Amino acid sequence: MKAVIDTNVIVSGVLKPKSIPAEILNLILSGKLLICADSRIINEYREVLSRDKFGFPSGLIDDLIYFIESTSILVSPPPIKLDLIDKGDLPFIEVAFYTGAPIITGNKKHFQNVENIKIYNPKEFLNLYNNRSN
Repeated sequence: MKAVIDTNVIVSGVLKPKSIPAEILNLILSGKLLICADSRIINEYREVLSRDKFGFPSGLIDDLIYFIESTSILVSPPPIKLDLIDKGDLPFIEVAFYTGAPIITGNKKHFQNVENIKIYNPKEFLNLYNNRSN
């Protein structure tokens, strides 16, 4: 199964090891869920995880980013013009359109104007995943 993972899900998964985003992260780390991304998304993961306020060790960040880069479906999607609440969401939308993968995000409201892409919060996605696995 593949998905475009919003940065907030990755960060929450690392910050809160017993959370639903952590379960998503564990699916990624176990190879059961493939991230679809481009260089902008990978760079955003690295930049956000490196913020001082989180205090993540640089080795952890490097290892996680290396794992994501080496196991993800990396693409170069064509640009799309959309009127978005948060312009920073555009790479995630472009990759989702290009790959046909859903987006998993903690900020579904940012994607209200987006059509033809499935958008899930972590709990919704986990329920879908678990129902498909049974």
